[in-house]
Amino acid sequence: MLVVADSSALVALSVCEALDLLLKVYDDVRVPRAVYDEVVVIGKSQSVALQSFLEGRVVEVDLSRWVLAAGGLGQGELEAMALYRQLSADVLLIDDRRARAVAEHNQIVCLGALGFLLLAKQNGQVRLVAPYIDKLRSSSLYYGADLLEKFLLLAGE
Repeated sequence: MLVVADSSALVALSVCEALDLLLKVYDDVRVPRAVYDEVVVIGKSQSVALQSFLEGRVVEVDLSRWVLAAGGLGQGELEAMALYRQLSADVLLIDDRRARAVAEHNQIVCLGALGFLLLAKQNGQVRLVAPYIDKLRSSSLYYGADLLEKFLLLAGE
């Protein structure tokens, strides 16, 4: 199975040290150039880990081939959706609520970082997701406390 990833979910998985799980759950991970360029900016959180993880996984995207109903989205989000189509990917890993709504409107199968962690647990790749959630809670990323509690309940923790 192939997953195309957007920057927000990649950063979240890097923060909670779960990038390696992507390759345990999926056969391959790909990102468009714009997403890569967003996450490897020198000095940006997780840039070194993401640069290493994404080596050899960057794909150039020609947006002129794709028509997506999207207003106000960033270049990375648009390219990630187009790459999903270009590669006939199985899943788009994306956290941004507005971008995800646009993707789903365009019949793109989406999964967020939290949903991915739950999937990894269901597939037996991790025993507990709570340690990953703790890392997210102590980071500068914003996930609402209610959302994280609901997620832990879904995970049975």
